[in-house]
Amino acid sequence: MIPLDLLYFLIVLVFSFLTGLELKTYRISKGIQKPHFGSTRTSTFIGILGFVFYKININLYILGFFSITLLYAIHYYFKNQNLRTSILSFLIISLVYSYSGILFKTNNIWIVAIIFVSIVFILNYKSHAKNIFSQINQTEIETFGKFILLSAVILPVLPKTPIKFLEISPFKIWLIVVIISSISYFSYIAQKFLFKNKSFLITGIFGGLYSSTATTVVLAKKAFSINANENILNIINSSIILATSMMYIRILVIAFIFNQTVFYNLFVPFLIFSLIGIIISLLLYKSESTIQAPIDDRNPLELGTAFVFALLFILMILITKFVTLNYGNIGLKILSFTVGFTDIDPFILSLLTGKFSVTINEIASAIIIAAGSNNILKAIYSYIFSKKITLKASLFLIFLGFINIIYGLII
Repeated sequence: MIPLDLLYFLIVLVFSFLTGLELKTYRISKGIQKPHFGSTRTSTFIGILGFVFYKININLYILGFFSITLLYAIHYYFKNQNLRTSILSFLIISLVYSYSGILFKTNNIWIVAIIFVSIVFILNYKSHAKNIFSQINQTEIETFGKFILLSAVILPVLPKTPIKFLEISPFKIWLIVVIISSISYFSYIAQKFLFKNKSFLITGIFGGLYSSTATTVVLAKKAFSINANENILNIINSSIILATSMMYIRILVIAFIFNQTVFYNLFVPFLIFSLIGIIISLLLYKSESTIQAPIDDRNPLELGTAFVFALLFILMILITKFVTLNYGNIGLKILSFTVGFTDIDPFILSLLTGKFSVTINEIASAIIIAAGSNNILKAIYSYIFSKKITLKASLFLIFLGFINIIYGLII
């Protein structure tokens, strides 16, 4: 069996060499020919030095790091005379020096491995990151910063005691807003920045996870604005249907987070509805178009949107509580059908998190009915905003909506 110290030495040796090699490859790709601190051999020796010093004495190990820092400071002084101010080399050799300390301190090889992988990833994707960040406007950054502030500062200090007439705490109300907005935001980021090819298929998938209603409107308007042939119209119809298929996945994720009992009731029917939509979408989707697909460019982390959502959520809890107390399951079904012609997320979340005098099965039934009537609303939007062009998608959404409603009524 290999002694542990020998194994750690070999690990430090290999990762130090690979890190130096990766840094050298990065410099070559950037055309950097000027003298620099930290070649492949230097990186390897720094790793070995860190190992030896750590085994001798921890104080010597610390002193070794300060010595390397001093040497780099002298090098940086002269480099700065030539207007070269990057400290990338120092940051990387500092990480290389820390390899041995991490191994002996944690006894976890994977930590060193993940640090090395992170170095490789950051060096290779610097240009890609620049391209992504160049697409983000200042307003989006400010909005995200404000939202993080409210989430990290306001959320922890909100009272956790339930409000008497709501039976839910202010903390949980805002937590729900943060979670739902985050789901929408990551879908928005993936759609807008991570996929260079803004295909209609991508718009349907991520737009549906963000907001199937907004995506339907955007795609329907696009269908009307372009002089589309039959093939492109099939692609747009396919993408509209796909967006609604993703809506079912989104609702299942929300149900799993907030009420797993309801999730298990919804899982099979929603999975079937989603698969039906995906199959029909694929049948319509013949080939890709060279026309860039539109996206809904509204940032889902807008603070105004978050506050409106919180107010709608509270309102839905009050209305649902009133209806269930006075009209029972029949009243809930009528309410769910009506609410489906608006934004269904606040209503669904009120059902998943509130305390009402109805059964879990009746809650699942109400959510299915609301999704059905929402499909009918999207069919109307698709038909109107495309000026009747996306008729295939509209007919399918009406069909799927009625199937939802009928199923929700009989279960």
